[in-house]
Amino acid sequence: MTALTGAGPVATSYDDLAERVLAGVLGPDPRFLRISVAFTTRQAVRHVGRGSGYRNEVLSLRLGASVGSCAVEPGELPEGAAEDCVGADVAGLLAHQLTPVRVAALDAYLMHVLPHGPAQGAQPCRLPAGTSLEKSRARAEAVVGLIDAAPGATVLMVGVVNSLLEALRSRGLVYIPCDLKGGTTEWGEPVRTDALAELERCDAVLASGMVLGNGSFEPLRQHAQHHGTPLVMFAQTGSAVLPRLIGSGVTAVCAEPYPFFWLDGGPGTIHRYRSTL
Repeated sequence: MTALTGAGPVATSYDDLAERVLAGVLGPDPRFLRISVAFTTRQAVRHVGRGSGYRNEVLSLRLGASVGSCAVEPGELPEGAAEDCVGADVAGLLAHQLTPVRVAALDAYLMHVLPHGPAQGAQPCRLPAGTSLEKSRARAEAVVGLIDAAPGATVLMVGVVNSLLEALRSRGLVYIPCDLKGGTTEWGEPVRTDALAELERCDAVLASGMVLGNGSFEPLRQHAQHHGTPLVMFAQTGSAVLPRLIGSGVTAVCAEPYPFFWLDGGPGTIHRYRSTL
């Protein structure tokens, strides 16, 4: 596995990373870079053979050839949010009142200046063509492979994805599913709603990039950094943001920029980062 160490800038926190971008430390002055396209992607899915489904909504911003994204709860974005971003400069969007806009803008900028690839410490991982469930399971294996934990260890799963729970179980890992929506997993297990309350019981944390958009990322990162708990992120939201925080609480990232695996049945590529520390 290629290590991130020495392959790119590491920030001390999300806010530190945003401040570096605003100061022009990582690349061109964001005041002079404008978003050309803004769009939302809405998805409803129920994989064949599964008893439950889910919905996704993602805000994406295009900067040059790069796309940055932030997932939101369906219906959360106000009307006209995407339109307001078109033609706006990145610096202005980094100060936008809506967190998802700020996250998508930061992601777009970092995708533009630090695209995924070996030069940035990423190992490309090819996803095969297949059904939605086959691709979901292939991604899950790539994600769970980043968790350095022995069978019997307890993993806090923040942002429930049933294929990931399935992959954790296949490795003999115990998991605590947690999601703001609550409910139950595919197998009837109760889903907790307060991730921070479960941290002390866990040997590792596996979290969705969605935590960037709902404000729960920094407490998770700080806990992981303070306690030395492995924190692995699977990121459609903030795929270019989270690798820059490896070594500052984040242990590894499976980065999946737009277009996401669930958009078509063809092959795709995700990018895995991890620290050797």
